[in-house]
Amino acid sequence: MRAIKFIRALSVMLLLAGWTQASAADRPYVDVGKQEPITILTPSTPWLPAFTKMVALYEDQTGNKIKLDVNPFGGVLDKARNDVRGGGGTYDVVLLDTQWTIEMYEGGFLTPFKDIEPAFDMPKEVLTYDDSGYWNEQKRWRTSAGGKLMAFTVLGNIPMWYYRIDALKEAGLQPPKTWDDVLASCAKLSKPPATYGAVLRADRGNGIRYEWMQWMIGRGGSVVKDPENGDYMVTVNSPQNKAALDQFIEVATKCGAPNPGSLAQGDVIQLLATGKALQAQLVLAAWANFQDPKKSAVVGKLDTVQIPRAATGNYGAVIGNWNYAIPKGANAAHKKAALAFAKWFVSHDAQYAYAKAGGIPNRSDVLTSDLAKDPATRWMPAYLEAMKTARQELGYAEGPQVEQVLGLRLNQALIGEMSSGKALNLAAKEIKDIFEKSGRKTGLGNALPE
Repeated sequence: MRAIKFIRALSVMLLLAGWTQASAADRPYVDVGKQEPITILTPSTPWLPAFTKMVALYEDQTGNKIKLDVNPFGGVLDKARNDVRGGGGTYDVVLLDTQWTIEMYEGGFLTPFKDIEPAFDMPKEVLTYDDSGYWNEQKRWRTSAGGKLMAFTVLGNIPMWYYRIDALKEAGLQPPKTWDDVLASCAKLSKPPATYGAVLRADRGNGIRYEWMQWMIGRGGSVVKDPENGDYMVTVNSPQNKAALDQFIEVATKCGAPNPGSLAQGDVIQLLATGKALQAQLVLAAWANFQDPKKSAVVGKLDTVQIPRAATGNYGAVIGNWNYAIPKGANAAHKKAALAFAKWFVSHDAQYAYAKAGGIPNRSDVLTSDLAKDPATRWMPAYLEAMKTARQELGYAEGPQVEQVLGLRLNQALIGEMSSGKALNLAAKEIKDIFEKSGRKTGLGNALPE
């Protein structure tokens, strides 16, 4: 049995791509003691392989067992809802997209970490991702000011601008800083159907909604005026948001592949990996896909910068993180075990290994470590720079409904079914109706020309 354990530990360490500290079986990163087995509900995502390696490493170091229930993106929310609303007990941890946490917080379905261990505090080096793991019940808002720690970020995703180092150098181009730079580069780089200068995920639904919001906040735009303080005046049909949408459409149609309104995240990854796309806006979690020679024809040829800005705008990024939360319905021993894995996972050594495995570490000291100079993780400086202006969006209970509206109307503007002004005006009215039905203080400003 000892030989089997050694072989498994050695194989896990080899998977971690050169992490050369002492054998995982010999030196636990954090000694959490013997714990009950737990089950984690998790999505099938680009970062799942890295997380799975960490679970295996944890099991080898501690002897504790974790079962992963892996599901398609939308299936995670359905299973989480069914479990917590039915009293819980199936899952000891649920990994939640940041937009789903509001529903879970407001419903009282999750356990504050300090209810499990009153002395627990998250290490100061762990990023809060705009306080997405905290919940202030009185304000109905995610904030550490008067809020309880309900979750932490297991994958701190934001979009980055990917570019081909060799292609830009050959064309005499620098990595773009503005959207005007992107459009100018497309004139030199685009040679369809062989290559496309830049591609954007813009499929109907969460795809275009999420990608466009980087452009929106870069121009100082918003969906509602001041939701944290209860002002739900709808501002989505503002002149700056129209300018952001018009420029998004221009880049998607002039630089990208045919039928841009149908491009999903997997399509963007494939276009980059095969060398057909020379630039793209894409979540950082996809980075590991381009480092595997079995999946990518561009290993070592890509780099990232933060999302470009408008010529008169600022840099902006919308956080799309996944949160680790413990359901209220889990039994006490399993809650304790779930918190034990959390302590291990957020430790410096575990987060360092997570980065080596292809994950996005959540600790500032790992993001500024020697890994920032490693070619395999050279995205770290750009990521930290982007995080300075990154923020959460749709942080209210009505967020999923608002997302559906935006995901439809933005896509309709992109594919030419209606003008950008009409699409935003219609979205604004529909969003106001959503807030009215839920009793928010809301209203509409001036309509855009259509």
